[in-house]
Amino acid sequence: MFKRTYFQTIKDRLNEKRKFIQVIMGPRQVGKTTTVKQVLEVTTKPFLFFSADLIPSSQNSWITDCWDNARAKLKFNQWDEIILVIDEIQKVNNWSEAVKKEWDIDSFHNINIKVLLLGSSRVMLEKGLSESLAGRFETIKMTHWNFFEMQEAFDLTLVQYIFFGGYPGAADLIHNELRWKEYILSSIIDATINKDILMNSVINKPALLRQTFELASSYSGEIVSLTKLIGSLHDAGNTTTLSGYLNLLSESGLLCGLPKFCGDQSRIRASIPKFQVYNNALRTVYEDLKFDDAVKNPKIWGRIFESAIGAHIACNTFTSGYQAFYWRENNYEVDYIMKSGSKFVAIEVKSNHDTASKGLSLFREKYNPQSAFIVGNSGFPPDQFLSDNPVKLIS
Repeated sequence: MFKRTYFQTIKDRLNEKRKFIQVIMGPRQVGKTTTVKQVLEVTTKPFLFFSADLIPSSQNSWITDCWDNARAKLKFNQWDEIILVIDEIQKVNNWSEAVKKEWDIDSFHNINIKVLLLGSSRVMLEKGLSESLAGRFETIKMTHWNFFEMQEAFDLTLVQYIFFGGYPGAADLIHNELRWKEYILSSIIDATINKDILMNSVINKPALLRQTFELASSYSGEIVSLTKLIGSLHDAGNTTTLSGYLNLLSESGLLCGLPKFCGDQSRIRASIPKFQVYNNALRTVYEDLKFDDAVKNPKIWGRIFESAIGAHIACNTFTSGYQAFYWRENNYEVDYIMKSGSKFVAIEVKSNHDTASKGLSLFREKYNPQSAFIVGNSGFPPDQFLSDNPVKLIS
């Protein structure tokens, strides 16, 4: 079975002396649980694996029960250590307080239980970690699968990856597009919105949240004002409401609004967003054309291609710490800007064989980026770009 690079990271952390709780974070269906199980299959250390998936959220004592089980196993078998894994930890109310209590008890009594926590709700995990577990944890952030991984594991071609995205669970379904769409809609989109957002946030208009996501996803890779978006929605709210919804969708690993690149921070916050999904499947699931027809339509394929490049840039901001923008001035535009500290690069996306970009030239003259280039058939090879972390371009 294919192993992601996170496999070795997790394995190495569990081989270290007990010092921090290891927290594995990432969007739904990127292989967090599978990777941890792969590590557990090869470890020689004893372990216990629990999942909070079916546990009532109010049953806070369940976490203590898991810990007591691990302590009993450790003592009865006279082991030197044991690994305790709890999956979907964020589904238990006040989970971080319970974890803090048990971890501190072990630390005080020198009980060698190494703890691994997994969760799919990034916003709930980060809230709990910052509130109760400061100084007690490390994070391992997992993101969507890149082209190299999907090619190695499932033999996807470049055009298949661009259209169907990087969800491993959906890879075997791409030859039946109806089943593929049903999987993306139910296992990714519905699960994230219903379980990770609506169950943990006060949303006055759930239908509006869903409409916002669907419409913004269909615009992925395009610059659209929130005012225009409101005009297209059936149950229109205001721009403040939509902006809040976009933040929730971004924190949940679905979709973000990239700001305009400019020197003034207040202008950045007030800029018209460029909608961008974190995985291109979240855009193409709403595409009217099937895969074969979309590839043959230059206009449609150009938009899908640009969104795929943007998804790769956007999703890696989660693990790599750089910021992503777009740039526009009058009729000139640069598709994506990547910025880390004082360094930044400009990227134009071309699905055809164009080798020139007036917007890229103007941006280069005005801002003097570290580099400026085209990703496409006549520039930076898209298969290479989509196969590695783009942070290397600004390191």
